[in-house]
Amino acid sequence: MGKYFFELFFLVSVLGYAVCYVSKTGKSYDTIIVGLGSAGTTAASTLAKAGRTVLALEAQDRIGGRVWTVPFGDGIVELGAEWIHGTEHSRVYETAVKNNISVFAQDTSFKVYNSDGTEGNKMLIEELLTYLLEASDHPPEKPEQLGKFLTKKLMEYLKEKHPEVLNDQDFISEFIDLTNFIINSYQASNDWNDVTAQSDYEQLEGNQHMSWHRYGFKTFFELLLNTYKNGTGWPTLEIKLNKEVTLINWPKNSTGNVEVVCKDGSVYSADNVIVTVSLGVLKERYSTLFSPPIPASKATVIDKLSIGVVGKTIFSFEQAWWPDVNGFIFFWSPMDKQECKDDPWLVQIKDVARPMGSSNTLYVWTNGDTAKLIETLPEDVVKSKMMETIKKFMGKNVTVPEPTAMIRSNWYSNPFTRGSYTYDNLLKHEYPNARAILGEPLLDATGSPKVLFAGEATDLVHFSTVHGASESGFREASRLLPMSIL
Repeated sequence: MGKYFFELFFLVSVLGYAVCYVSKTGKSYDTIIVGLGSAGTTAASTLAKAGRTVLALEAQDRIGGRVWTVPFGDGIVELGAEWIHGTEHSRVYETAVKNNISVFAQDTSFKVYNSDGTEGNKMLIEELLTYLLEASDHPPEKPEQLGKFLTKKLMEYLKEKHPEVLNDQDFISEFIDLTNFIINSYQASNDWNDVTAQSDYEQLEGNQHMSWHRYGFKTFFELLLNTYKNGTGWPTLEIKLNKEVTLINWPKNSTGNVEVVCKDGSVYSADNVIVTVSLGVLKERYSTLFSPPIPASKATVIDKLSIGVVGKTIFSFEQAWWPDVNGFIFFWSPMDKQECKDDPWLVQIKDVARPMGSSNTLYVWTNGDTAKLIETLPEDVVKSKMMETIKKFMGKNVTVPEPTAMIRSNWYSNPFTRGSYTYDNLLKHEYPNARAILGEPLLDATGSPKVLFAGEATDLVHFSTVHGASESGFREASRLLPMSIL
């Protein structure tokens, strides 16, 4: 079957290219941008502001990539990136400030609910979580799994500060499971032992939970593209949505233009192209997307780097009914976990939170395999099971109403994302330069960059963030511009 599929795919590719060649546009651009997420939009706007002719091709019907602001409830919600992580030297934060857009630090207060509906030991849980998150910033000298390292630190801390807790194995077991969940929500990993304790990620200074609130993260893209408040855009930037790129022909041993072939039969030509698709898309398509093929070194790191999934299921209600804190942690008992053995994904519902962009909505955060599964389940099943769980934990002293609407993310099943963002896995030490290699351009016979790569996965220290993606787009645009223009 594999051979048949390959032959069929080859035939379709050849025939498709013949059709595309017929519909080739006569116009040539300085640069083509593939993908209009944070990296692509930053690259496109940087080049256009410098007077370069730019064509931006986006496979989806919207701009934003893994940022997706959606009208919902009495305001807006974010199905993708939620916050500006840090304020010092952040292209995202600085863009907001420069344009007089107020962004606010989100309240991170929370309550803990046990699965019998009683309030949990919030003081102890907050103390332990704070200690472990700080401990993760001081990794061991030798490579180690993050989960193993933090579990060891937890037991040492309990022995010194709370020896009585060591006798409560049910608490320790669930707290370890909760911390695993929280780490996975930060990292987009499936398990904290898939993550190295020695990550290269560097946090920007300043508050890590700055919210666009009712402006929405979409405002960042409108500001970049000069379309905010009916702005006219950039005269040398042309944007085409619903344009899925299927082939990039580039001159490896010669010179000349790059040809970009689209699924709809159109072909575009430019001096160079900046590819900003996610690592998940590269993993799925790199073997067929480039002709000639990319170097073996780049293919290897695409295979070795990891991208994971963070999911949101969002409910709206007639009005807010929850306590006036930002988040709610669900702490499961062994007995209640056992009762969910037919639906084991339910015990991974551990974090419910309020967004700043809408006052009558709640997020249910998930990650890893659970987030992937939720994308595939029938909507009525997700809605009924999640609301049943919320009522179980939060409904002891309040009547939890039925939601008025529900939406959910689909970052893994979406063929144009195939994940949320990347993290440093256990192969980092074997491939320490993987992100740098991923970001290296493909050169023609004269050494000129023809195919350039941007996206959060290519940023050495700010991967997984919108500002890291934006930095990478600016980096690659700068590669194409003389220093005097920047």
